[in-house]
Amino acid sequence: MRTMLAIIGGGPAGLMAAERAVAAGIEVDLFDAMGSVGRKFLLAGKGGLNLTHSDTFETFVSRYRGRETEVRGWLQQFDATALRGFAHGLGVETFIGSSGRVFPRDLKAAPLLRGWVRRLRAQGVRMHMHHRFLGWSAEQALQFATPAGRVSVQAEASVLAFGGGSWPTLGSDGAWVEPLRARGIEVAELEPANCGFEANWSDLLRSRHAGAPLKRIAAWLDDRERARIGECVLSAYGLEGSLVYALSAAIRERMRAHGPVQLHLDLLPERSFDWLVAALARGRGSRSIGEHLRRQSGIDAAKSALVFELLPRAAWHDPQQLAATIKDARIELLRPRPLAEAISSAGGVRFAELDAGLMLKRLPGVFCAGEMIDWEAPTGGYLLTACFASGHLAGNTAAAWLRARH
Repeated sequence: MRTMLAIIGGGPAGLMAAERAVAAGIEVDLFDAMGSVGRKFLLAGKGGLNLTHSDTFETFVSRYRGRETEVRGWLQQFDATALRGFAHGLGVETFIGSSGRVFPRDLKAAPLLRGWVRRLRAQGVRMHMHHRFLGWSAEQALQFATPAGRVSVQAEASVLAFGGGSWPTLGSDGAWVEPLRARGIEVAELEPANCGFEANWSDLLRSRHAGAPLKRIAAWLDDRERARIGECVLSAYGLEGSLVYALSAAIRERMRAHGPVQLHLDLLPERSFDWLVAALARGRGSRSIGEHLRRQSGIDAAKSALVFELLPRAAWHDPQQLAATIKDARIELLRPRPLAEAISSAGGVRFAELDAGLMLKRLPGVFCAGEMIDWEAPTGGYLLTACFASGHLAGNTAAAWLRARH
């Protein structure tokens, strides 16, 4: 089989690369290991599909910790506003939620994906499912494993959009790492990003409060002045949720250097320490200490349980120590959860291997896009937006590279 442009990976980055290339008049064949495209995208839609964010451009760029310069270039060509316009062009209206996040009006991913795939097919994009990338032959042909056997594809150019290593059952299994390394491409180890972390909970907390949200709290590592406000979830293994994900890169890096990490939580950021001490010093009469804590401070059962988990029983009747724990609950995080459970992955193809158009310097005509590149972002729409934007850039530059050769 021969094609002008082979795109491998049917997530947002690969589909956007196909969108741009076919619009430029390039013949496109898209290959995916799964039975249909966009499996992980659809999973993201189960929570309402946080498509992007309404941050200002500079604030948006600042979310790409350590990769602001590189991702800025992608977003200058296709930013959050452009993504909302793209969705509108597919008949999907969006709105800004109370947190600044942007969602489709119906909070679903499937209508956008269906409309997009339908349009791409109508524009001539040929889609080949159940094609698992194996690498390159000695003649530089792309090699795929299919239900019918091994298939070779001679492509004038290709866009690799494999995804990272999280949620392998949906296709992002990281199997592409070794074939690229075999071609001399430097790939940073894939690690869990936007992931939960394990803590050593008691059986009591685990059995009674696993799955309970900790709402409207503040979290920080060292500097309380830089605390983030949000919410997370008490899980059976430790902590997860958006507030933890926002700090996951810093936690992961610190763990790599120093082992377990202490996370600080303010369970009642709208109240001062002094106010809490005064409230908790009031007589409790016949009420239990748990009921007294909830009535006087206003914290819920899950937060109360966490306070009692962290504070020795002998200190439960001390207003000063109770207030101190509410305002600075210190949780030792032991390790991240496995990569397969993470929302996304860190690591991937090093930026030093890519030119400004996302072409591999060692493999002319081979472009990369999406989560397989060495960058990461917190949840909030930042991850998806950069995947779309990198696919937009790779599709444009691949098309320009091909046009220059014809």
